[in-house]
Amino acid sequence: MSLLSQFQQLDTFLTSTRDFWQRVAFDHLTLPFSVQLNQFLLSLDDAEVARLDADQACLYDVFSDYIPGVDLLAGLTALPYSEKPRAALPFWLSNGIKGRKLTQLQDFVSHVPEQQLPVLEWCAGKGHLGRLMAHLGAPHVHSIELQSALCEQGAHSAKQQELNVHFSCANVLTDDTGAYFKPQQHAVALHACGALHQTFMHRATEHKCEKISLSPCCYHLFTEPTYQPMSEAAKHSALHLNHSDMKLALQETVTAAPRIATVRRKEVTWRLGFDALRRDCTGSTEYISVPSVNKSIFSGDFSSFCCWAAAQKDITLPSGIDYATYLKQGEQRKRVTDRIELVRHVFRRALEIWLVLDRGLYLQQAGYDVSLSEFCEKQLTPRNVLIQATRQ
Repeated sequence: MSLLSQFQQLDTFLTSTRDFWQRVAFDHLTLPFSVQLNQFLLSLDDAEVARLDADQACLYDVFSDYIPGVDLLAGLTALPYSEKPRAALPFWLSNGIKGRKLTQLQDFVSHVPEQQLPVLEWCAGKGHLGRLMAHLGAPHVHSIELQSALCEQGAHSAKQQELNVHFSCANVLTDDTGAYFKPQQHAVALHACGALHQTFMHRATEHKCEKISLSPCCYHLFTEPTYQPMSEAAKHSALHLNHSDMKLALQETVTAAPRIATVRRKEVTWRLGFDALRRDCTGSTEYISVPSVNKSIFSGDFSSFCCWAAAQKDITLPSGIDYATYLKQGEQRKRVTDRIELVRHVFRRALEIWLVLDRGLYLQQAGYDVSLSEFCEKQLTPRNVLIQATRQ
């Protein structure tokens, strides 16, 4: 299937099913779907919701009875994956790179080996990726990073390790980075977020880099509130995505540690409980978010959290509040939002692949042969899509 055909089929499906996924769960006090689907969702206990949420294939299977076309999603979102051997690395090179991150880097490098062209590493951090590529044969690596401290650390490591890696400190969204890109070059970006990787793609195609390899991440960051399509096909789509929609593409995650999951459940419950209290105090019927806060607040009690949240929203709370009642409402609301999110999560990979295909089609339009694949298993990171482009 061509990239365009795959995109068009996904686009048609996502457009026709917007009522299922293009909504904010916190806005709803009750389940908003058909009677049959609502009854099914309420029949699930919390353990079943968690089990389904962790298994995308299972989501497709279960919800194909309630949502037309879901049975096609496994095929429409599938990308090829071929496991490649991870290069053995000396201790001095891998030291300081945490286990899962190191494995991601090894898998990425195994799929984008480079021993001929100089490499441009975008949003490099300490340059772990660039130093791995230099060690494995890239003739020269130019690493671009915003934070000067990370550039200094990366340059120091490269010098110690006798690797041909040079750093430049730049704000890639505002600085003129055009001079860094060359036609005879392999430009790489691993998990650059939102506008960071879009800017990378614009610059690399503008300067006709011979090869471009990237794994995109966090499609909403540093972008306009409404998604700005990259390809002509996406520009003609009836879909209009906002940040909430783009975040949905990121909601397939590696299972969190039990302690983190417990805190997250409490946080959502408390926020929804406060929202019920706020609605009664103000007469408002819309969900209003409360700012992020240090997780230590959730080791206290619910009433203290409500007082803090009310202060953030300039709300004066009355005396004699029955906090236990509002906490109970928060628990009930969480049951609703979890089940709305479960339905939305049927579409999370489809939306991510739609966004990835938009990027692939953009590169095709710019004169590149493009392939999409997965560079590692989902258990390592769900952000495992690899876009590879070679100039025609």
